[in-house]
Amino acid sequence: MSKAQLLNYETTGSGEPVLLLHGLFGDLDNLKGLGRDLQEDFQVIMVDIRNHGDSFHADTMNYSAMADDVTRVLDHLELEQVHMVGHSMGGKLAMEFALTNPDRVISLVVADIAPVAYDTRHRDILDALEALDLSKVSSRKDADQLLAQHIDGHNVRQFLLKNLERREDNSYEWRLNLPVLDACYGELSDAVREGSYDGPVLFIKGGESDYLTAEYEDAIRERFSDVDLKVIEGAGHWLHAEKPRIFNRTARSFLEQHSRT
Repeated sequence: MSKAQLLNYETTGSGEPVLLLHGLFGDLDNLKGLGRDLQEDFQVIMVDIRNHGDSFHADTMNYSAMADDVTRVLDHLELEQVHMVGHSMGGKLAMEFALTNPDRVISLVVADIAPVAYDTRHRDILDALEALDLSKVSSRKDADQLLAQHIDGHNVRQFLLKNLERREDNSYEWRLNLPVLDACYGELSDAVREGSYDGPVLFIKGGESDYLTAEYEDAIRERFSDVDLKVIEGAGHWLHAEKPRIFNRTARSFLEQHSRT
């Protein structure tokens, strides 16, 4: 296996392994707060999903291919079974992996996403990132001011601008593979595969988010038989960043409950 085919990853802690999977436009730093909270009792593996962070760029971006990427990481680390925690796109990937490889997943935590097709609600963000003229950017402040013409939220812009990388000539480039994210956005918005996973699954919903609603219960029950739901009131879709202590405590409690050690 060539190194280019292996996702960039970091590991910390010891114990039963937990794999953390970030969402669209993110990287392995997104769930690091949870990782720090878990590392005393679990081995934590954080990855950059393909076309994100420091992982390889590829022309395909669908959940089947991304699940294969996860398999390669686990095989590389010689891990037969893991717990999985995924937010948004990472939650879909975690579900896809569990439905494809049910024997390799001890338990599953899915943060604010269902296994269904969504509208392309982040198209405006993609368009704004692609419209950003990097030749006019000499600092992150420049980039923020240009991006503010299309994206209102300061926190959202700061999250997105973590993907800007300064080159040796002091110009900037995206770590994200924006052309492929654009071309494959329909697949990323699509439903995960059908199948069944009988292990324990916790869905954590942001109380103010519309990503995980009652209308998706049938799609969840068709795939997962042992389901629990927790709601974090006052949190939106970025619940792990907005309410980190409650999110970490909720995820940790579930993982401890289903730990085999």
